[in-house]
Amino acid sequence: MPSARFDALDFHERAVRTASHDSVDTMRDLLVETLTDAGVGGEPRVDAAGNTLAVREGDREGPHLVMNTHIDTVPPHVPFAEAEDGAVVRGRGSCDAKGPLAALLAAFLGAPVERGRLTLAVTPDEETTSAGAAALAFGDDSLRADGYVVGEPTDLDVCTAAKGRFEGTLTVTGEAAHAAEPESGTNALRALAPLLEALDTFDEERGPGTDPQLGAPTLTATTVAGGEAMNQLPAEVRVGIDRRSVPPETADGFEQALNEHLRAAAPADAGVEFALTERETPFLEAFTTDPDDRLVEALVDASGGDTRAFGAATEASYFAADAPTVVFGPGVLADDEGAVAHAEREYVRREDVVAAGEAVRETVASLLGQG
Repeated sequence: MPSARFDALDFHERAVRTASHDSVDTMRDLLVETLTDAGVGGEPRVDAAGNTLAVREGDREGPHLVMNTHIDTVPPHVPFAEAEDGAVVRGRGSCDAKGPLAALLAAFLGAPVERGRLTLAVTPDEETTSAGAAALAFGDDSLRADGYVVGEPTDLDVCTAAKGRFEGTLTVTGEAAHAAEPESGTNALRALAPLLEALDTFDEERGPGTDPQLGAPTLTATTVAGGEAMNQLPAEVRVGIDRRSVPPETADGFEQALNEHLRAAAPADAGVEFALTERETPFLEAFTTDPDDRLVEALVDASGGDTRAFGAATEASYFAADAPTVVFGPGVLADDEGAVAHAEREYVRREDVVAAGEAVRETVASLLGQG
């Protein structure tokens, strides 16, 4: 039976007061304690990757729906505070993603599950390695579901797509020489100029095209380092590159295509190599879900939100390879004044936390209820 004892706003306040930027241990203890006290479904468990999992089973066959979000936050910790006579909660994680977590908990504990299965899967490291989500998606005990709701700050809109995010380093090599005799060497910094121009033409010549939901990909040089002395030609220059991808581009395909494109543009006497940053988990690739999917329609009907793309890479990428996936929750990434999530001024409106929980509860009821 659904729990009547869970107070989403009380849990949310306790969660925001709990720092989880260095370690998620205390926050995870709070989550496990909350699930245990609610007495709904079986005992929650923490798997080897640090994910917190709880399951509710219906008494008849039906779809498997997974609700996912994360408990870690970016540094530094910003203390809990209230604004607008208590209508607004400020503090680290208030919207990313403890507001969505409180909403998903309310739905998990309060929705009728008459058929099928409802799983709550909360990851510990979305802001860093996503090792928890990778284990859930690709591990030996990976989840297999018919739909996923991923909690992130979407302003109660239903997000059916998100760009992927890849990163890597372009290394340009030349030959060091005295700056007084530049013709005796190869200036790696000067060789960089046509390569930066080539970045601007990559998508037109070799990119994946424009996606109907996500638009065009972006390719941006973001950092540069190189050279050893003011009077010496630099033998090596390294440029950091950020890629926001759209389907059907993969990380490996992007790395190969960019190398081919840059080598064709490089001076003959310069070496060029682009390499993706080494990771212990796959890069978060772009995903799209059909806006006409039943899960999307149910959540749109329940929330009244718009259907759109999400503005940041998310662990939803991993789950979307398995089943239709939506991103949804209270709060915003940014507002008219600037950044909100990951910023000193991070906040969420309490009424939106409640509204998000009710929307997901209604969605679960429509998919796993008696109908």
